[in-house]
Amino acid sequence: MIIQPHAATVLITGGAGYIGSHISFFLAQRGYDVVILDTLNHNQTVPLCFRQKVSHLPGTITLIKKDFADKQTLQTIFSKHVVQAVIHCAALIEVGDSVKNPRAFYRNNVVKTVQLLETMLEYNVKKIIFSSSCAVYGTPQYLPLTESHTKNPISPYGNNKYIIEMLLQDFHTAYDLEFVSLRYFNAAGAFPEQNLGEQHNPETHLIPLLLRAAYEKKPFYIFGTDYNTKDGTCIRDFLHVRDLVDAHHKALNHLIKKMPSDYFNLGTGHGYSVKECIDMVQRITGLEIKTIIKKRRAGDPPVLVANRSKAYNILDWKPHYSDLEYIIKTANQFYKIYAPKNSQPLQTNPQTR
Repeated sequence: MIIQPHAATVLITGGAGYIGSHISFFLAQRGYDVVILDTLNHNQTVPLCFRQKVSHLPGTITLIKKDFADKQTLQTIFSKHVVQAVIHCAALIEVGDSVKNPRAFYRNNVVKTVQLLETMLEYNVKKIIFSSSCAVYGTPQYLPLTESHTKNPISPYGNNKYIIEMLLQDFHTAYDLEFVSLRYFNAAGAFPEQNLGEQHNPETHLIPLLLRAAYEKKPFYIFGTDYNTKDGTCIRDFLHVRDLVDAHHKALNHLIKKMPSDYFNLGTGHGYSVKECIDMVQRITGLEIKTIIKKRRAGDPPVLVANRSKAYNILDWKPHYSDLEYIIKTANQFYKIYAPKNSQPLQTNPQTR
């Protein structure tokens, strides 16, 4: 484990969001000084450790409520701090919305990333870890998915991620930018002991919506039970957020050691179906979930499962917390703390993030 001196800072865009907040806390626990850029547009509850100094954290966390492409803010950060690397989590992520409003997604996710990269280069900040997605692959031609699989995204969101990966490669070739692109499969779970967990507004991800369905006694819609899978419902590779943030730490060490820029899948290599998730939520909560069967939604692959061997071999990373029972137990503990007050229809496909 590399412990960084406080002279070195990591900038995390979207660092108050679900994944970014866990990364921020994890790195501060390990001695990094973290600066977060986040607009807080999703009404997330900002953890106490982001709002005031916490004595038990070896590193510090500074939250700046600004857009990640705001040039003046970036210039101030890069002038004031020795920024060792940027972890770029900020993005619009709802796949369905990307189909309805691709202009907003390309402007926020792609154009603003170019602006971020340009400002980084101005200040000679040349290390970045990018939150990518298995959505870059599109419909699988084989399983489990390897990093060399053909890239054929089937949504504007997936296109955004793939375009940014190409941007990083081109900036690497032309300007010596060093990067690691981490292709998430299905991030889930929580750090309930730190009041950190998933609370998107609106929520679209499977496990938090199942918990809401259980506690609010509302029906949960399953979109398709006629897939060629063991129980007819979609199968996804769920990764506990603890394992996800550990991969970011190892990716940061990878860049610090001047290892080659690269792309890595972050998944377990094992999938769980929608019905298996429903059954597990019912068992853990002791509550019944009423389900309503709907037709399939277009563009939803039956199975998405990662081949994680490359991350294991190069980053020395492997998941330790990503058993479905543990994932849902921690999500359930966080739900009881957060207990969202605003109701919404409980309709979702398994997330692809």
